[in-house]
Amino acid sequence: MFKKILIANRGEIACRVIKTARKMGIKTVAVYSDADRGALHVKMADEAVHIGPSPAAQSYIVIDKIMAAIKATGAEAVHPGYGFLSENMNFAAALEAAGVAFIGPPSPAIEAMGDKITSKKIAQEAGVSTVPGHMGLIADADEAVKIATQIGYPVMIKASAGGGGKGMRIAWNEAEAREGFGSSKNEAAASFGDDRIFIEKFVTQPRHIEIQVLADKHGNIVYLHERECSIQRRNQKVIEEAPSPFLDEATRRAMGEQACALARAVGYTSAGTVEFIVDGARNFYFLEMNTRLQVEHPVTELITGVDLVEQMIRVAAGQPLPFAQGDLKINGWAMESRLYAEDPYRNFLPSIGRLTRYRPPVEGVTPTGGIVRNDTGVFEGGEISMFYDPMIAKLCTWAPTRTGAIDEMRIALDTFEVEGIGHNLPFVGAVMDHPRFISGNITTAFIAEEYPEGFQGATLDEGTLRRVAAAASAMNRVAEIRRTKVSGTMDNHERRVGDDWVVTLQGAEHSVRIAADHDGSSVHFADGVVVRVASDWTPGQPLAKLMVDGTSLVMKVAKISGGFRLRLRGADVKCHVRTPRQAELAKLMLEKTPPDTSKFLLCPMPGLVTNVMVAVGDEVQEGQALATVEAMKMENILKAERKGVVKAVKASAGASLKVDDVIMEFE
Repeated sequence: MFKKILIANRGEIACRVIKTARKMGIKTVAVYSDADRGALHVKMADEAVHIGPSPAAQSYIVIDKIMAAIKATGAEAVHPGYGFLSENMNFAAALEAAGVAFIGPPSPAIEAMGDKITSKKIAQEAGVSTVPGHMGLIADADEAVKIATQIGYPVMIKASAGGGGKGMRIAWNEAEAREGFGSSKNEAAASFGDDRIFIEKFVTQPRHIEIQVLADKHGNIVYLHERECSIQRRNQKVIEEAPSPFLDEATRRAMGEQACALARAVGYTSAGTVEFIVDGARNFYFLEMNTRLQVEHPVTELITGVDLVEQMIRVAAGQPLPFAQGDLKINGWAMESRLYAEDPYRNFLPSIGRLTRYRPPVEGVTPTGGIVRNDTGVFEGGEISMFYDPMIAKLCTWAPTRTGAIDEMRIALDTFEVEGIGHNLPFVGAVMDHPRFISGNITTAFIAEEYPEGFQGATLDEGTLRRVAAAASAMNRVAEIRRTKVSGTMDNHERRVGDDWVVTLQGAEHSVRIAADHDGSSVHFADGVVVRVASDWTPGQPLAKLMVDGTSLVMKVAKISGGFRLRLRGADVKCHVRTPRQAELAKLMLEKTPPDTSKFLLCPMPGLVTNVMVAVGDEVQEGQALATVEAMKMENILKAERKGVVKAVKASAGASLKVDDVIMEFE
């Protein structure tokens, strides 16, 4: 077994590999750029080597710098994680030439399967069903439009060397094909150093289901069942689960056997994933094979009990797999929510800054018998940089049933405290409560169909609203008692706290009377309903864990004038708790209106302006591209919301902007 391995990656996946290596008694070496000098993976590793400036193109994907770090530290093997050099055959070949073990597949397999054009040809030759498309290289936008027209719209434009949703666009017409080809090519070049593009038919109403395979150097290949990855945004996965709520045993077996056959055809070893698109009749089509560890691998580990990173290390060291296909059973259900540094209220645009508060839920067995796991690469006080992918953690839960795993995830999400940056916790929390998701009736179009105007926050149902209102009134009573106390005086100097209150939230008003005792409070509503609330929450605590009518309720709490800001289940609500007289007077108050910004194009996220497409005096049409802003490896095209004339251009290409900086003004 290896004594020392180098992790050629960063963030949560580097930390994940370090944990398993430590468990196996293997020393680890981290590499880091300028931006990651104080990163968590650097702190966790036994050694760390600086490899260059912050941009990945000058550090993490420079093979010579990684090879120099290997030589300097005497590492015997390299785990590439995912992204960066994980599917770069030149890197794998360089390691092989240097006599350093690559904890991944051999370079010919990476070449065959890592290139999406080549992999589809091989899959077709192996008798694997594939999606119709053009497998050859595409020279320019004109050729892309011609090919897309021949295939028939809609089409998917994809980077040949892509992954993680980078370099992918859906085109529904000629204009989108032309624009998408350019954007995909630019993103592919920036993210992978390879701008080759191919086009395939986009199957409408599809499910994205993938099979995890594991192969050793002794001819043993197994599949570790499937993962449902249909909850996607901009072709990037947001929520994954294992197993899929859609597959039956026959389809699962057929997909697994086909995945193993494909792996065998290319001499594959190590962990890999074969991705399929599955239609409503359970017909499945090969999409691609990822010759690396997947981001969502933890859900497979939770339902199988197999540490995939450990098996990758053992396979690289020449050891055989310790189990056969028949040993791999599905135990329970697992969910994964990806925590992204992006603002769901601003169309999920990237967010950067300092994590002023970062408190994940406690990992391990929960009071209800489930499991919580959080794979992360950040810490409270750390910086979220604009240079890398916006994912900062993967929150996973397990339970014996799918319903139980969702329940565990709801509580874990509500418990997760993140402040200082925009993040998508409210959005994934809302998805967990969505009836369509709960039913399992999902496709890759779920987010586009259910949130066509973007995410504006969840609306709590009547039952949850009543529970929150009861909890808020009980919390307010505790806060009022504290406020009425006079330090250092006798009890007779304290003003008595009233029993009658009016709770207003989400446009609803509840008149309540509170009867408190040593064990909690009974909250009496005007319609006769009584809700029992028990909690040890004290004013100032940012997280309230309560029992409401015997069931758990977790809320993030912040004080506002006359009440609380409460966040739970994807909702962010202002809750006012007032005396009856205060409630009467509050109705007479005028509401403050936000400023009018309709005549400005504002920068939606911190980023670099790469192109300004119009000039002063130009007349623009609705939907016309105005400028492009690059952030976190994604190119964002900003378009006109309505017809107008450009009055002033405030930013030019190369400008680095903050959120809401003015790019241009219209007449």
